Amino acid sequence: MCEGRRWQTRSREQTVEQTVIDGEINKGKESRVILRSCCNATGEMILTNQNTKSGQKIHYETNQKLFKTVDKKLHSMLPKALPWSKGLLGHCAVVGSGGILQNSSCGAEIDNADYIIRFNLGPVTNSKDVGNKTHLMTINPSQIRGYPNLTKDPQPLANRVAVYGNASLLLPAFSYQFSTGLSLDVYHSLQPLRPNQKVVFFNPNFMLNLDRKWKGQGLKEPRLSTGLMLASVAMELCEEVHIYGFWPFSLDLNHNPLPHHYYDNVGPNKGVHSMPDEFLLLLKLHTQGVLQLHLGRC
Repeated sequence: MCEGRRWQTRSREQTVEQTVIDGEINKGKESRVILRSCCNATGEMILTNQNTKSGQKIHYETNQKLFKTVDKKLHSMLPKALPWSKGLLGHCAVVGSGGILQNSSCGAEIDNADYIIRFNLGPVTNSKDVGNKTHLMTINPSQIRGYPNLTKDPQPLANRVAVYGNASLLLPAFSYQFSTGLSLDVYHSLQPLRPNQKVVFFNPNFMLNLDRKWKGQGLKEPRLSTGLMLASVAMELCEEVHIYGFWPFSLDLNHNPLPHHYYDNVGPNKGVHSMPDEFLLLLKLHTQGVLQLHLGRC
């Protein structure tokens, strides 16, 4: 009889545990459906031959009165399809640049993911902490300006991106007008030197819809960070989402000082993003089981 009671107790505990797990899975699925219905990274995150037609007008994200007409040359630069068109991506790692990654020993765990997203040409030299595998890497237009002779001498940029293997390079070519020429220069400069490394462009409509979605839930910053954008993409496209290096504070959880980035201590431009507010949003999603924030040593 006592054995029976113990068995029943364990059974109830297992039921509660399974209910919690199922709740987290359902919350993740719910977020995936919401993001797909509002923003559709599945079919719209980057410009492709499938979602962009020759002769179409691409309106700029930050000024809808301005547009770029897709000519045959631009259309030929777009990929035929999205890299995830065959289904969910599985276990994804979204790797920010926060100083919290220093001495984290998270590199092996990050590299074990099925799909790895990184930002703004973040270095992967310290592979013990940040790993070195990359599938998608963003480039900020301001970084391209660091290569003023790009069209005449593309080798320095080619050498820099070579460390990411054949990762796709993602640029916001149609956020601002000045971004377009810089982004197209990256494409034309790298294509002869690194033909297997795709240069792809954010779809400004996707960025607008994502902006409306999060601002509708209380964010008041002028622009979403690229980090929150790609974390949102991962929430829609991945079965599991693991977030590393997202920590906008100068002290870690044990009150030890941290640099702003794991590779330098250069702070952000003021008045553009609201990183603490974005972090609180991600923390809320973490507590709901939608994603997993990693804030300590691995």
